[in-house]
Amino acid sequence: MSEKTVIQVSHLTKIYKLYDRPVDRLKESLGFSKKQLSHDHYALKDVSFEVKEGECVGIIGVNGSGKSTILKIITGVLAPTDGYIGVNGRISALLELGAGFNMEFTGLENVYLNGTMIGFSKEEIDRRLPDILSFADIGEFIHQPAKTYSSGMFIRLAFAVAINIDPEILIVDEALSVGDVFFQAKCFHKFEEFKKNKKTILLVSHDLSSIAKYCDRVILLHQGELLCEGAPKQMVDTYKQLLVRQAPVNLPDAAVTGTNTSEAGQKDVEEAAPDSFDIWKTAFRRNPDTLEYGDKRAVIQDFVVLDEKGYPSNAIEKGSSFQIKIKVHFSEDVQEPIIAYTFKNIQGTEITGTNTMYEKKPVPFSRKGQTCIVTFTQKMDLQGGEYLLSFGCTGYREGDFTVYHRLYDVCNVSVISSKDTVGFYDMNSQVTVEEA
Repeated sequence: MSEKTVIQVSHLTKIYKLYDRPVDRLKESLGFSKKQLSHDHYALKDVSFEVKEGECVGIIGVNGSGKSTILKIITGVLAPTDGYIGVNGRISALLELGAGFNMEFTGLENVYLNGTMIGFSKEEIDRRLPDILSFADIGEFIHQPAKTYSSGMFIRLAFAVAINIDPEILIVDEALSVGDVFFQAKCFHKFEEFKKNKKTILLVSHDLSSIAKYCDRVILLHQGELLCEGAPKQMVDTYKQLLVRQAPVNLPDAAVTGTNTSEAGQKDVEEAAPDSFDIWKTAFRRNPDTLEYGDKRAVIQDFVVLDEKGYPSNAIEKGSSFQIKIKVHFSEDVQEPIIAYTFKNIQGTEITGTNTMYEKKPVPFSRKGQTCIVTFTQKMDLQGGEYLLSFGCTGYREGDFTVYHRLYDVCNVSVISSKDTVGFYDMNSQVTVEEA
């Protein structure tokens, strides 16, 4: 890895003035008010880091942490309030859908417009045009106005232009989430080529699998501040803790050194779980469209997904062990209840699941007024991606199948993977190659 610094961010601060009412902005700008009517919002606060030549650096953080703001300042779209930005190399950036496009121009005219803005002559763009059109692969739509494009066409053409102008630094802000899976695969293949050619990539994404797989180093932002930076797995683990706590954390040593143990993580969870039954599920963003029904003789009061370190998390690393805990309260006597969970993909197809009947684990604590906790422990072998999790409590009452309580698609689980195979889950094959 080269030691040449291509991006230097030093004590960067970006402040926006916020007003409670639109008229306050007018009063303050015209000097009609003797007191300050605005208050400062720090989109970025004293952020410093460096990016070396040939690195692929990811920037992650919850919404509103300043990720997009810092990329816009690096690319010159925004001016900082304070601090220094140094860039050594030609930048090509994909910041947001449609950025740099004139909606009235055709796709072809926008190619020349973008190339000219970057500093290329018409002859230089002509030489690169076949590669741009081949990569974008939008056919005759290249001759249609950009305002007729779908979001997928926008990103195809924008990315094709960005990578074919021979950039030394490529900056991408969530843009690839718009394209289809085949286009995304083609883009990430291009990332690999860029890394082999010692070009620099700065990537902002909520796709933790891509961050873990492609990045050499990850920067974690929170509420405009640089919380920590380090190896991808360590930063993803810290980010997962941040997601469920939804507040700045006093980082454990594990955030940098990875020294925390599963036992310690589990102890943290147990100590953070008072008798209040809603303490677990508040750590997760619940689906507002959850389908809930049943006669409520038994009620699923609470649930939690715990990662291999025992932390509540909806981001689970492929190949790791994790737990699903379901707390059920019985308002009436229920004979032989069945507690279940199911994973679906985002298209609604049931992928896998199990229940206490399949696992031959009867639930004895099911008399009126009793509460039980059922814990499912397993290894995550699903492919990387987004899944929906459902819970259920059913059984047989006087010989008839009865639904006591079901929560369909109540929360999401993201599987983080650096290796995906064919289909929904991994066969975990052990492969040997030998000479015949």
